[in-house]
Amino acid sequence: MPNPVSRIPFNLMAEHEAPLPSHIHPSAVVGPEVELAPGVQIGPFCLLDGAIRIGARTRLIGHVTILGEVEMGEANVLHPNAVIGGEPQDLAYSGGLRRVRIGARNVFREGVTVHRGSERGDITIIGDDNFLMQNAHVAHDCRVGNAAIIAGGALLAGWVEVGDRALVSGNCVVHQFVRIGRLAMMRGMSRTSRDIPPFCIADLTHTLRGINAVGLRRAGIDARSVAALRRAFKTLFGGRRNLKLATEELMAAGAMTPEVAEMVEFVRASRRGVAFGPRAAGESDASRDSDDQVE
Repeated sequence: MPNPVSRIPFNLMAEHEAPLPSHIHPSAVVGPEVELAPGVQIGPFCLLDGAIRIGARTRLIGHVTILGEVEMGEANVLHPNAVIGGEPQDLAYSGGLRRVRIGARNVFREGVTVHRGSERGDITIIGDDNFLMQNAHVAHDCRVGNAAIIAGGALLAGWVEVGDRALVSGNCVVHQFVRIGRLAMMRGMSRTSRDIPPFCIADLTHTLRGINAVGLRRAGIDARSVAALRRAFKTLFGGRRNLKLATEELMAAGAMTPEVAEMVEFVRASRRGVAFGPRAAGESDASRDSDDQVE
C-alpha cells in the first residue's frame, strides 16, 4: 500500500511547474504529521517525526533525520546523517515547541546538524541557496541569510547571525550572539567572539586582515566601491583607535557609498564589540582573549 503521506495536499512548488509524485523508500519512517509537496524524494532509512513540511523536489538521499516542527522550501538536498530540528544543546530547554525554518535550494552535506530554537528563543532560520559542508553545526536560534557557505567542521553557537554570501571556512568557531556580516570571510580554523563586519576578511582570533576583494568582485561590486571600502577599512581598523570616533569621522567626511554605509552601520550596531584590525608586532592571540566571556 502506498504511504499515505505522499497524498497530503501540500504544495510549496512554483505554480508554473508540473507536479511530480513524491517517493518514499520502504525503509523510511515518516510520521503522520509530515506533509510532502510533489516531487519530494525520501531515501532509505530516513526518519521524519513531527510537524514537518517539505517543499517540492527536495531530496533526502538516505539516513537523514528531521525532528520537531520544521518547514523546508523547495529543491533542498540533504545528504546522509544530516540531522535537522534536533533539540537545542541548552541546559534550560524543557521540551517546549520550537521551530526550524529553511528556505529553498540549500545543500546539507554529510553530518550537518541544525538545531531548533532554545528555551529563551523561538526559531532557527536558514535562507536560500546556502551550502553547509560536512559536519557543520548551526545551533539554536541562529539566522543564516542567503548564499552563505558554512564549510566543513565549522561551528555556529546559539544566536549567531550570518549575512548573505558570507563564508565561514573549515573548522571555524563562532561564539554565541556574534554577527558575521554580508560578504565577510573567516579564514580556516579561525575563531571569533566579536562581530565580523561586512566585506572583511578575518583570521586567527577575531583579527581583521582587509577587504574581501575577491568576494566583492564575484558579487559584482564595482572597483570604485571596493576602493572606498579599502579607505574605510583603513580608517576603522588600520590602527587601534576608538571605533565610535572612527565611524563619526567617516560620517562627517560626506557621502558614503552604500557598502561603506553598511559597514559603518554594522559597527555602530554591534553589541558584542567588533573584531580588531591587524595586531601589533609581538602581540599574541592570548592577549586578545581577556574579554571572551560566555553570556
